[in-house]
Amino acid sequence: MGYTVGGQELATDAEGYLLEADLRDETCAAIAAAEGIALTDAHWEVIRYLRDEYQTNGHSPNFRALLKGIQAQHPDLDSKALYDLFPLGPAKQGAKVAGLPQPYGKGGY
Repeated sequence: MGYTVGGQELATDAEGYLLEADLRDETCAAIAAAEGIALTDAHWEVIRYLRDEYQTNGHSPNFRALLKGIQAQHPDLDSKALYDLFPLGPAKQGAKVAGLPQPYGKGGY
């Protein structure tokens, strides 16, 4: 399975996570469409947070770290809101849609 963005085929693992991060917005849109997610401003806030964490730490955060970090910036994004945005798991599905490789272990550090 792979995604085609801008005429370029992006390599993925068996679960559809990119093997190498691709931080283009077009990539997020392609992956979100494949996941059946219509991106909203709230999705983009989470995506930007996950991308920033990935660029800073070299991997994406687990759910607890995601929740704590995103709420510092957006108090309205509580656990339920994050699961409403990414029903298969905010840390894992969020990372996938953000164009990041599969998170470590149970979703990050």
